[in-house]
Amino acid sequence: MKRSAIAITILAAPLLLGGCDQVQSKLGIEDQAAKAAKLEAEGKAVGGACRQSGRAIEDCYSVYYWLPKDAVYGGWREMDVYMRENQIQTIAPTLPPAPPPEDPKKKKTKKKADAEAAPAESAAEAPKEEAKDATKEGEAAKH
Repeated sequence: MKRSAIAITILAAPLLLGGCDQVQSKLGIEDQAAKAAKLEAEGKAVGGACRQSGRAIEDCYSVYYWLPKDAVYGGWREMDVYMRENQIQTIAPTLPPAPPPEDPKKKKTKKKADAEAAPAESAAEAPKEEAKDATKEGEAAKH
C-alpha cells in the first residue's frame, strides 16, 4: 500500500508541478530574470515594429514608456539595418498604438476620481439645462 502511494506521488509530481509557471504568473509571482527577459524581448519586438512602420524612436519611447529604452532601441536599430540591406520600404500603421497596461494601484485611484467627478459633472450640467429651459420658455412666450 505504501509503495503504490509513493509511486503515485512520484508519477503525479511532475504533472502537478508542470503548471507552476502559469500559476505563479497568474498570482503575480514571477521570477525577476524571466520578467526582465520577457520585457527585453517585447522591447525589441516593439522597436522593430516602430522602425518598420516609420515611427520615430522618440515616439516609440513615449508611447511604450513601460518597456526598457535600450531594448526598444536595439530592436529599432536591428530592423533599420535589415530594412536597408533588403531595401524594404516603411509601412504606414493603420491602427493607433495599443494602450499601455494599467497599474492596479492606478486603477483604484482612477475609480475614486471618476466617482468623485461624476456628481460634480451632474451638478455643473443642471444650471446649463435650466438656462436652456428658460430660453425655450422665453422663445415660446414671444410666439
